[in-house]
Amino acid sequence: MSRLPFISLLCLLFTTPLLAAPAELDWLALMPPEDRQALEDMPEIGHDSPEGRGFSDAGGLKQEAGLPAVMYSAKTVPALDGKTVRLGGYPVPLETDAAGRSTEFFLVPYPGACIHVPPPPPNQIVLVRYPEGLMLDDIYAPLWVDGTLQIEPVDNALAQAAYALDADTVERVEEDDLL
Repeated sequence: MSRLPFISLLCLLFTTPLLAAPAELDWLALMPPEDRQALEDMPEIGHDSPEGRGFSDAGGLKQEAGLPAVMYSAKTVPALDGKTVRLGGYPVPLETDAAGRSTEFFLVPYPGACIHVPPPPPNQIVLVRYPEGLMLDDIYAPLWVDGTLQIEPVDNALAQAAYALDADTVERVEEDDLL
């Protein structure tokens, strides 16, 4: 009897998990339990701001004063540090390469976060580094991002983020694929 089919089966069994996408991470899993509860208990927040009235340089993803404390939270979940994850969301471009591909962008849980108020809290904004780059023709088109998540505070003129993700792959998806 030939051992070739047996060896082929072993190779298949041991390499298939390596090819599978990482576990999908829900955005709320980025928040510690006390933040999730505070978010659930939060009253409705209005959208009256410069961004709500049209394009403006004011605001961006930065929080204005006077919101509930959870909207400023940069509290993280230590168990996620260094984990390989798949996170679905929407891009807010930051850096591009010479070919115009986005190599660094914020990933946010809902479309248009850069023009809606209030923006997500820092623990709901993830800085994505993707040296390969991706053409981002539409910030309302969702993405799956696979890679290693780190707890890494980021503070720039546009936003504060509590996490960063070094992306291995980034792919455009249909809206229904994120649900």
